[in-house]
Amino acid sequence: MPFQSEPPYQHGQAPRTAVLLCNLGTPDAATPSAVRRYLAEFLSDHRVVEIPRLLWWCILHGIILRFRPAKSAAKYASIWTPDGSPLKVWTEKQAKLLQGWLGQRNHMVKVRWAMRYGSTSIASQLDALKAEGVNRVLVVPAYPQYSATTTASVFDAVYAWAQRTRAIPELRFINHYHDDANYIAALAARIERHWKANGRSEQLVMSFHGVPERTLHLGDPYHCECMKTARLLAEQLGLAPAHYKVTFQSRLGRAKWLQPYTEPTLIAMARGGLKRVDVVCPGFTSDCLETLEEINMEARSAFMAAGGQTFHYIACLNDDPEWITALCLLAQQHLAGWPTQQLPDAQALAASRACALTHGAKL
Repeated sequence: MPFQSEPPYQHGQAPRTAVLLCNLGTPDAATPSAVRRYLAEFLSDHRVVEIPRLLWWCILHGIILRFRPAKSAAKYASIWTPDGSPLKVWTEKQAKLLQGWLGQRNHMVKVRWAMRYGSTSIASQLDALKAEGVNRVLVVPAYPQYSATTTASVFDAVYAWAQRTRAIPELRFINHYHDDANYIAALAARIERHWKANGRSEQLVMSFHGVPERTLHLGDPYHCECMKTARLLAEQLGLAPAHYKVTFQSRLGRAKWLQPYTEPTLIAMARGGLKRVDVVCPGFTSDCLETLEEINMEARSAFMAAGGQTFHYIACLNDDPEWITALCLLAQQHLAGWPTQQLPDAQALAASRACALTHGAKL
C-alpha cells in the first residue's frame, strides 16, 4: 500500500497534541439514498457482522440494501433536526465543550470529532490533524462499554489510516470507561434531576444496545461491562435489584442476541400491571436514532398499547455539564505525560531555538 503524501515538516516545531472523539456515524440526510450509502459502509464492516463475507455480501446487497433504506430513512426523518442528525449535533458539541474545558485548565490540545461510518471520517480528521502539525493523538471512542463491534472498529479505522501514513503520530486509545466514577455520577445525576422534575416510576429500565449472544461466548467483555455499569448506577441511585431491569435493544436478524430484549420486556411489564416506567440508555452518550426513535417512540408505543399509562424516556448525557466534566477528566487522565501544558513565551522560544540550532536552521 503506497504512503500518502505528508505535510511539510518544520524543524523546531513544538510538539502538538490532539484528542479525537469518535462516534458511530449517521447518514448525511434522512433520505433513502443517503441511508443506503451509510448502511452499505456500516454493515460491510466485519466487526459488525461476523458472517462469511460472500454469504453476507449476497444478503446485504440482494435484500437489505434494497428494502431497508426507505424504512430507515422515515425513522431518521422523525428525529432529524434543522442542524442534521442528533448524533452529529451532540458529538460535535461535546468536542467543542471538551476543547474549552481542557483549555481552561491550560491544556493546549486540539479536539476534533469523527464518525466511524459516513461523513467526517476518522481518516479525514487524522489527515487534518497531521496537516496542523499534530504528532500525538488520544483516541476517545464515545462508547463507555468496550465491544469489538464498536470500540475495536474505531481502532481498526485508525490502524488502517496508519498503514498508509509514513510519519505516524504517537497514539493512545481509551478502551472503556464503563465503571468510571465520574461517568456513573453523571448518569445518576441526570436520572435524579428527571425524578425531581417528574416523579419516580415504579421501575427503571436500563436499555443497552444489543449484540449477538455468541460474541459473549467468544470473549467480548461488552455484556459484563454493561452489567457492571448498571450495578454501579443502581448503587449510586440507591435502587434495590427489584426496582430496576437491564435490557438490550436494536436486535438485527434472527440470531439470538443478548437478552432480555427491551421492547418485549416493556410489553410484559405493562401486561403484568405496571402502569408507569422510566427508561434510560446508559451506553449511549449522545441521543440518536436508537434512543429517540426506537425507545422514545417505538418502545413507548408498545408499552402504552400493552396497558401502560405513563412512559418516561430519560435523555442521554449529551451536553450535560457533569458528563462533559467526566469526559474531560477522563481525557486529562489519559493525556498524562504528554506535553499539553502551555509554556511561557520565553520558555517556548528557547525550546524552539535550541531545536532549530541543533538542525542548523535559522529562526
